[in-house]
This record gives sequence, structure tokens and C-alpha cells, in this order.
Amino acid sequence: MKLLVCGGAGFIGSTFTRLRLKDHGDEVTVLDKLTYAGREENFHDIAEKPGFRFIRGAVEDREAVTAALDAASPEAIVNFAAETHVDRSIAEPDAFVTTHALGTYVLLEAAREHGVRYLQVSTDEVYGSIDAGTFTEESALRPSSPYSATKTGADLLVQSYFHTYGLPAVICRGSNNYGPYQYPEKLIPLMILNALHGDSLPVYGDGMQVRNWIHSTDFSRAIGHVLEHGTPGEVYNAGGPDEEANIAVVRRIIELAGARDSQIEHVTDRPGHDRRYSLSSEKVRALGWAPQVRFEDGLAQTVEWYRENAWWWEPIRSGDYRTYYERQYGRSLQP
Repeated sequence: MKLLVCGGAGFIGSTFTRLRLKDHGDEVTVLDKLTYAGREENFHDIAEKPGFRFIRGAVEDREAVTAALDAASPEAIVNFAAETHVDRSIAEPDAFVTTHALGTYVLLEAAREHGVRYLQVSTDEVYGSIDAGTFTEESALRPSSPYSATKTGADLLVQSYFHTYGLPAVICRGSNNYGPYQYPEKLIPLMILNALHGDSLPVYGDGMQVRNWIHSTDFSRAIGHVLEHGTPGEVYNAGGPDEEANIAVVRRIIELAGARDSQIEHVTDRPGHDRRYSLSSEKVRALGWAPQVRFEDGLAQTVEWYRENAWWWEPIRSGDYRTYYERQYGRSLQP
């Protein structure tokens, strides 16, 4: 296939791009404005591959999107472009509104004008928190943060373009992703790098928030299945095979990294912090997808990847991330 992958320089977008190039032989054009978490380093092993093209530009920029479509002549647009960190959405929601609402609108208009399929990459957080049971695609949308609210708005806009204009659009919602190339503001890479450096491990509240963990390669494969086999107008949930509380994840990282329990520091909980997420994946499983990576194995592989790839994260820990970390947690990182 010929794909335009928006936000393809980020964590999950680059994973998806890598899989489509290597496993499917697709022609992939990436459009990304390279924010702090979108990095060309994520293409280090595919930048010279036949069929790969990178264009720098923002999804909310109509001219950039049009130019990318003209260059790529894609059969489909896959939209990963997003501001993804809930903490940042609480502190500075402006970018989330711009990227999620305006950016999605611009891409939908472009897809309609060019007559191409459209896939929106979304999140389980649009459903809010669930104390027991599992969210299905029919569950009510009850977002809790500026991040999840703007993602919900984008999803509704996508569905409106299917119902109003007949745009062949689908939505794939994933549970909490983890794996290589994830920016270290997120729980797992943050804890891995802090553990390796002897820093404190800041755990929100009691740490008993439960997440449904899915490896980024599994979620990328689910997105591919939805793109190829999904029914236009439908939503597909892709949850991981395992649920685990944050504090249990942190303790397992301590074991894998050779760190100490004394590094755990319980900090003030995030405002409006969802207690538990859980996704049913029966609908996407019916398309032939199933997760392949169990959390215990994937977490061990992820810790090892960060241990062995300092070239990727050292520029992050020595740059603006340090300022963000000090502002968020009230302390400095180890050199």
C-alpha cells in the first residue's frame, strides 16, 4: 500500500512505519512537525529504505498536508499525530486542542477532497475510568482530562465525516502502549531511566492505578488489520493481554534494572487521575489480530533496549526534558 502516516516520527507512529516497511513492503510517507517527542532518530534504521519518505510539517497546516498528499499519492491516511502526555495537557492544553481538533479536521477535509481512506489512531482514555469489567466499542465516552477530551472530540469528528460525507474512515483505540523509542515522560521509560541512574522513582498516589498494557508492535499490527480489513464507520478497540497496577510495574522495573525499592517516592496524585482502564478486543480479534507479546516478556525486552541504546535517550535527558522534569516533580535528575 501507499500510506501517508501523520505523526509518524513519534513513538507508536515510527513503530507502525517500521513494521509496514519491513513486513509489508509498503510505500510510506511520514508527515511530522517534529515536536519534542517526534524525533528523526526514530527513523535511524529505516531512513534509507526504499519506499520511505519524510516530510516535515504540521497536520493543522493545510498547505503542508496538501503538499504531503500530492507527494505521496496515498491510498490511505493514518493519523497518529497527537500530543499524548496527560500531565502536559493539564498544564498546557492549547497544543492538544490545536493538534487533536484542528489537525484532525484538516486531515479529514484533505482525505475527502482526495478521495482516500482514513484511519484515526485513538486511545482507551476516551472511555474514562472503569472500576470493574471491560470497555467495548459501545461503551459511553467519558473523558477525564484535556488530553482525552480532545481525543474524544477528534473521534466524534471522524465519525461525523463518515455519516455526513460517506468518508471511508475507521478508528482504532489502543490501551497503554510501551516499548522502544517511547519518550521518557511516560511511566515505563521514565522509571527505567531513573532506575538505571539511581534517581528517585516518582509514583503518583498509592500507585494502584491499573492499566491494560500493550506492546507498541502489537498495537501497530492491530492498526494494520483495521486499516486493511475494518468496516468504514466502525471503531475497533485493541487492548493488551495483561493488566497491571503501576506500582507493580515499577517494582518489576526495579528488579530488571538492578535498582532499589528505596528509590520509590510516592508523590501527589495527578488531578482527575483515572483509576483503571480495560479494553475488550473481540471486534479486532475477529479481523484476525491477536497480541503476541505478554507484558512480562515485553517489559524485560524494553528495559534491555533502554539499557543498550543510550545514544537515543542521552540527548533527551541532557536537554529540555530536565527542565520539564524539575517543573513536574520538584527535583533535578542525576547527571
